[in-house]
Amino acid sequence: MEIRQLKYFLKVAETLNFSEASRRLYITQSTLSQQISHLEQELGVPLFKRNSHKVCLTEAGKELLPYAQKTIIAADSCLNHIENLRQMLTGELHIGVTYSFNTILSETLIDFLRAHPGVKLNIYYQTMEDLMEKLKARELDFVLAFKPIVTDKSIDSRTIFSNRLAAIVNAGHPLARQTSVQLTDLERYELLLPSRGLQARNTFEKLAEAANLNFKIKVEVNNVDIIFHLLHRTNYVTVLSESTVVREEGLKAVPIACNDNEMVGCIHLLKDSYIKNSAQEFIRMLSRSTSVFANFALKDILSSSSRH
Repeated sequence: MEIRQLKYFLKVAETLNFSEASRRLYITQSTLSQQISHLEQELGVPLFKRNSHKVCLTEAGKELLPYAQKTIIAADSCLNHIENLRQMLTGELHIGVTYSFNTILSETLIDFLRAHPGVKLNIYYQTMEDLMEKLKARELDFVLAFKPIVTDKSIDSRTIFSNRLAAIVNAGHPLARQTSVQLTDLERYELLLPSRGLQARNTFEKLAEAANLNFKIKVEVNNVDIIFHLLHRTNYVTVLSESTVVREEGLKAVPIACNDNEMVGCIHLLKDSYIKNSAQEFIRMLSRSTSVFANFALKDILSSSSRH
């Protein structure tokens, strides 16, 4: 049994289509079929049921699936360990970021690229749901996002800062003079909200539902830069984490005074996965650039990652 054969098996199990699996693996369909047949012969059982219409896993295939996944993860971790024994920061670093973390990330990106020109950074801006799926598929090294409302047992979410959900307005808005705002106060204003699926929106809707309130939602946008642009030029109110506007001149964050409005910023890692040296270094630099935010716990992240 070869690692390569297990990777081929997993790709067919994922796609349930030999043609699509071979395309994704960049091999011919005949090569893929041959390697799967060799694996089945070695195990002495068929792994897939095949006919002209579909492909599905046999009982033996279903049993093999979790063991094959663990084997490939262990093999990849071994390769990463060996690579990092060279004490070199090279290769690629894949980082997932939700839109609200753009300001937090920008400074670290510039500093990291200057300090480590040998590392290529691949940055993915998407919703938390999409990024978590990429992380679980091992397409990302870590994700920078708020803590999800519903936890995932396969994800290790480690706090880097904690702040509150806030009403965000321009400096001339009537709310800008207040030190806090009630949810009921927001019923009086036209709202410009982050799109559904973004964590600030998820938290806001959870609070609004509990309070049984109705709001005048005029615009929904999935890009924080566009939200900022509109806030500077209108009297709309948006709802985001306080940290989102910490370096945005001309905008004011007014905390929402209610229970359960905490927004926890996290580094999200796949449990039991090896953390690259480049990822550890990026996290260290991130801790310095985000020192303006309260309640950091990055020392715990780094000490934990060094034990893997």
